[in-house]
Amino acid sequence: MLKSALLAMRDTLLHRGPNSSGFFIDDGVGLGFRRLSILDLTDAGNQPMVSEDGRYIIVFNGEIYNYKDFYPELKAKQIVLRSTSDTEVLLNLYRLYGAEMLHRLNGMFAFAIWDKQQKELFIARDRMGVKPLFYAMHDNALYFASEPKAIFCAGVPLQVAEDNLMEYLSCRFVGGNQSMFKGVERLLPGHFLRIKHNGHTAITRWWKLDDETRKQQESANSIEWFRETFDSSIRLRMISDVPVGVLLSGGLDSGSIVASLKANQFSEVETFTIGFSRHEHDETEMARILTRKFGFKFNPLILEEDSLHQNFLDATWFCDEPLVHLNEPHLLAISRLARDKVTVLLSGEGADEMLGGYVRYKPLRYASLLPNLSLPVKMGLLTTDRWKKLMRYSKLRNASDQILYNASNIFPDEVKTVYGIEQSGSYAYRQQILSEAKALYPSDLQRQALYFDQHLYLCSLLDRNDRTTMGASIECREPFLDPRLLIGAGKLPTDMLLRGKKGKYILLESMRKRLPEETLNFRKIGFSVPWGQYLRENELFKEELDSMQRSKMFVMKYLEHINPGELVAQFQRGNNAMLPFLLPLMSLYIWYKYYPKKLQENNYRMYHPTADVA
Repeated sequence: MLKSALLAMRDTLLHRGPNSSGFFIDDGVGLGFRRLSILDLTDAGNQPMVSEDGRYIIVFNGEIYNYKDFYPELKAKQIVLRSTSDTEVLLNLYRLYGAEMLHRLNGMFAFAIWDKQQKELFIARDRMGVKPLFYAMHDNALYFASEPKAIFCAGVPLQVAEDNLMEYLSCRFVGGNQSMFKGVERLLPGHFLRIKHNGHTAITRWWKLDDETRKQQESANSIEWFRETFDSSIRLRMISDVPVGVLLSGGLDSGSIVASLKANQFSEVETFTIGFSRHEHDETEMARILTRKFGFKFNPLILEEDSLHQNFLDATWFCDEPLVHLNEPHLLAISRLARDKVTVLLSGEGADEMLGGYVRYKPLRYASLLPNLSLPVKMGLLTTDRWKKLMRYSKLRNASDQILYNASNIFPDEVKTVYGIEQSGSYAYRQQILSEAKALYPSDLQRQALYFDQHLYLCSLLDRNDRTTMGASIECREPFLDPRLLIGAGKLPTDMLLRGKKGKYILLESMRKRLPEETLNFRKIGFSVPWGQYLRENELFKEELDSMQRSKMFVMKYLEHINPGELVAQFQRGNNAMLPFLLPLMSLYIWYKYYPKKLQENNYRMYHPTADVA
């Protein structure tokens, strides 16, 4: 039973590792692995990998970018490496130093090591949670995997955690260790878990950004420090035995990546860009300008109509939970396009949360003036959607709520007035991170918001990046999340981050001589998707919106108060203010409609590989 469940879990994640597979079973412990070969493409890099003395067995997802730095040290310890993979380095570091070696790693990782002698399983996750790891306790056993679907394949029941639906509606995603599934939790970023053979389990937080920030010394020349460290981060993240490309928009973040690649004398780089037929959402031309300037290869894609719907369904499957940002289908599609040419993509994710790139941080500088915004908006002097949202946001009178809901599209009073839900949410993990942010930056609401986003909103973006790229069997790397940059930026004065209209002042200045004026002066669009247009004009999404109104999901806790027919009717009559309230419901509905069915079909194929599913 253990072997069949283990292999079903492993092979459900074929998309994460199509190049090879393996498993290990010993004394009631099973480890399975699907490999995406990036470093050491030979069989010597296959997993599970066993230490030379036979005591330790590892399965490892991710990359240790500085793994070669440990070669002299391992050689001095008389350790002879049998491969050129970072997995073997990681295994030997644990063998020598245990959990203490985590602090020395520069990388993204989720890994598990079984100690045959101590009968102990050690599971760890990287500082910011770039690589995912979920686990569940069921029938006196621990199940863990990169994606929940693998856990369900082992027989853990799929049940919606209805108590978490309020957080999903209010905050766009469920934060912290919780998920949308009852009994399935995330191992938090910067944490490790130990479980003994007798079942004793302990979770430890091994890395805290606030503590590291307090210990950091501010650089004498911040701009030079940032540019040199960013270039170093880029060089590390180009370590690969397979081709590497760039997810490129027309903006500053990904533009800085291609500029650094050029400055570091990398060539033959492929760039990949998502475009839109509506000009106000499209950054294709800016991406083309950047690519031409640096002599790289440009690969654009426009995803619309029926292919958008199919990619939405596929992204829902890969993401396991309802789509949060609703650009997941586009990232999946561009990753599929890229897969024919590269196996690794660099992304600009993390720059906004680390360096203050969101316009929503700006009002926090003048939080006391927010109540005065309602009058000019009501008078029609400020008419854009952004100003209207700011007016809604301005109704939050207390500073804590202004941080808690800064990244939200729906605010607490609207949960009652629009959704009809009387209960208010209380989110322990969000409150914990807010307390840390206040203690680190006691009089600076903008910096509190950045710290808060680094532990919550950014985690949802990293989940999105990992699932949509790995859904196409591509690894995604984020140069802005190098720990040296994270900690150093945390120590910078606010003015070095949020100065000017655009924010990210230190990035702008450090790249000023490298980037064209068009990029430096370009008005940030972000990964904006015209969902109002899609829901009104795309036949497949119109059908989904229509059938959603009759869905059985509206008997669940909190949802039972919502009148979906009224929301849809108002939207169809031209009330665009309903869009933020419809989108999370539509995403939840498509997940509710398709995901369990897909899981059932997938599980059946896993256990009956020669059978057809009707």
